Amino acid sequence: MARHKRKHVGPLLERFSTKVTNWTGSSTAFAIACMVIAAWVVSGPIFGYSDTWQLVINTGTTIVTFLMVFLIQRSQNKDSLALHLKLNELVAAVDGASNRLIDIEDLTEEELLALRRFYARLVAMSKRDVSLTQSHSIEDAEQRHSSKLAATGGARRRTG
Repeated sequence: MARHKRKHVGPLLERFSTKVTNWTGSSTAFAIACMVIAAWVVSGPIFGYSDTWQLVINTGTTIVTFLMVFLIQRSQNKDSLALHLKLNELVAAVDGASNRLIDIEDLTEEELLALRRFYARLVAMSKRDVSLTQSHSIEDAEQRHSSKLAATGGARRRTG
């Protein structure tokens, strides 16, 4: 029974947290937060700048901060996972790319540093071989574009 409820609660919580995350990152949410702070400041003289007046804003901001930490972490985890999957797809699709780089984020820090040294050495070698303007020319971009068009069966129709 508890497992059945989790199947329904998980997607519900995900949709709710996505909506809250999107809303809290909006200009409207920022404006509302500014108005709450302004109202608190203006109410200071009314409440004599009492300890209770200060406690209200401290408690409110602490609760909001506590909840936002979890929302931000959730959003970062989801974005990170999506980015990793996109990069994994690119590595898997590119001829000559090492499939060992798929799920590279699961390697130890020592293994990552070894790979970093490898790629730093590769960059150093490529800098000796050719300048950036030679390796990334307009002609090269046009050639890449033409070969992509040819691979997909020619120019695509424009829509819109």
